[in-house]
Amino acid sequence: MTAAAPARKLRILVAKPGLDGHDRGAKVVARALRDAGFEVIYTGLHQTPEMIATAAIQEDVDAVGLSIMSGAHNTLFPAVIDALRARGATDVAVFGGGIIPEADFERLKAAGVTGVFTPGTALETIIQWVRDNVRPRA
Repeated sequence: MTAAAPARKLRILVAKPGLDGHDRGAKVVARALRDAGFEVIYTGLHQTPEMIATAAIQEDVDAVGLSIMSGAHNTLFPAVIDALRARGATDVAVFGGGIIPEADFERLKAAGVTGVFTPGTALETIIQWVRDNVRPRA
């Protein structure tokens, strides 16, 4: 009798696209996800959408979490999704947070963003969202 192989941990890339230099929230979320049992890769500040997509492919992640405080979410979130699609990573979930007006949620979801979180969202809410919505890539 052989034991079943343990399930692979979900891999999540946390990234800060654009020129936004405020990364405390991204680091807090990355640490909370790690502490919850996910494998987390943090790319650091000032990443282009192409850099994020390339890192996502190289790291074989299941999801990309974006943090934007600059107000460029309507441009940068879709650009990351487009860069992932251009590399064939259509099954990578993209979620994010930051200073995002509720009026922009539907636009982001229509662009392919699967989850949107604003300042003050409980870390457990984000963790539970990942558990409920992110699946391992094939």
